Formats: sequence, C-alpha cells, structure tokens
Amino acid sequence: MRQVLPQWLLGWMKLKMTKIHDTAIVSSSVKMGENVIIGPFCNIYGDVSIGDNVTLLSHISISGHTIIGEGTKIWPFSVIGSEPQDLKYDNENSKLVIGSNNKIREHVTMHSGTKEGGMKTQIGDNNLFMVGSHIAHDCKVGNNCVFANNATLAGHVEVGDWAILGGLSAVHQWSRVGCHSFIGGLAAVTRDLLPFGMAVGNRANLEGINLIGMRRRNFSKIEIEEVKRAYSILFEENEIEFKSRIKKLNEEKFESNSAKIITSFVSVETNRAYVSPSEV
Repeated sequence: MRQVLPQWLLGWMKLKMTKIHDTAIVSSSVKMGENVIIGPFCNIYGDVSIGDNVTLLSHISISGHTIIGEGTKIWPFSVIGSEPQDLKYDNENSKLVIGSNNKIREHVTMHSGTKEGGMKTQIGDNNLFMVGSHIAHDCKVGNNCVFANNATLAGHVEVGDWAILGGLSAVHQWSRVGCHSFIGGLAAVTRDLLPFGMAVGNRANLEGINLIGMRRRNFSKIEIEEVKRAYSILFEENEIEFKSRIKKLNEEKFESNSAKIITSFVSVETNRAYVSPSEV
C-alpha cells in the first residue's frame, strides 16, 4: 500500500531541499546547509561550508577553507576563497569567512588570509559588493558596507561598519577605513580614514564629514555636532603637532558614542598617517 505523507512533512522536506544544477561540480568535502541553490557551471571544492538559504547563480568558483554565511547571494563569475596574491604565501591553511546576507555581484574576487595577517580574511553581514570589487588577503570588512564597481582593498585593510567605497577606488595595504566613512569614486586612499570622514582624490584628501550618511542613518543633532567638534580639534588647530591634538581630543568630555568612536580610532598605536585636509 502506498504511503501518503502529510502536507506538513512535505512542506518541511521542501524547505530543507538543496538544489544543485546538473552542470555544477561540488566536491564531497563541501558542507551545505538547508535550501541552498547552486546554479549551472559552479565549481566548489576544498574545505568549504555554505550556510542555509545561500544562492549561487552560475559560473562561480569557491575554494580553499571558506565559510559562507546564511542568506548570502553570489552572482556569476565571482571567485571566492582562492589563494592570496602574496608571494610569501606558502600553502598554509588560511581562511575566508563571509557573514550572513551579503550580496556579491559579478566578477567579485575575495581571497583567503596569510600567516602574517592572522590566517583569516573576514567579511561581516549585510554588505553589498558590486561588480568587480576585490577583497585581498587578511582584510576585515564590517557590516552594512557598500563597495561600488571595481572598488579594491589591498592586503590587511580594515573597513568599519557602514563605510561606502566609490567606484574604482583603491585602499592601500594596512590602511584603516573608519565606520560611516565615504570614499569617492577613483580615490586612492594611502592613509587611515577617520570614522565619518569623506576622502576624495588620487592620494585622497579629507573633504569633510559624511553628513549625508549620518543624517540618512538618523544620527542625532548632538552626535553630529560632537563629531564636528572632534574633527575641528584634530584638523583645525594646525599650530600644534598631531599627537598633541589627539591628547586634547582624549581630554574632551563627549556625550555621544559617535565622537568617542573617533577618539578610540586615533588612540590606536600606529605608524600610519591620517587622511587630512589638503592644507593640513
């Protein structure tokens, strides 16, 4: 006698179903969650882990020790988790860890880490990587960032939450890009960019505060005013050296967390300079 499964069980089974196109090549070593869709001509091999509800549209290469968080969607011709472009790399088992709900568009490249950078490249949640953007080895990208077409990070770059990188922009290795900052199209950033800052130009200069971004994200008037005051201390008092300005900033009694984020950023020990106005 033929057994009829109840509707609730059929629905549960459909929810858990993973669909792999006949032309896709998926190694037996790959771990997959529920409701994963792998489209035509994808090639997935190595120690790869794919979370629930991930969609790989077509012609995507995923390799190495790569973890992809749930809800992420990857468009055609992206190469994810391949060896870093670092001559010192010696086949160590480094990682690429991608968070949840990222959108990774066509021709994006993301590389695993190296021994010098802690063996891991880290991507947060809810980011948009537009066509041709590149995340090099050992980078750390926060949450809710936008990388416009062909935006490029060199190795070991750190990008804070809600940062926006314009099309064809490039960030020099070991640089830091602060949260809620904005990098204009075609900019070449060779120094650390403070949180909430706007960088524009080849060998980018500071063009002010990302006020539009702050207002869009509903920062309060007090937060905006205190960020302005922090920037004024750092970049308008040219008669004293920058270390003294940082000391003065640390002595300020800010109410908002936004200004404190700037204080924490410049208090980190570093040999790198900061993106500054052209006259500073």
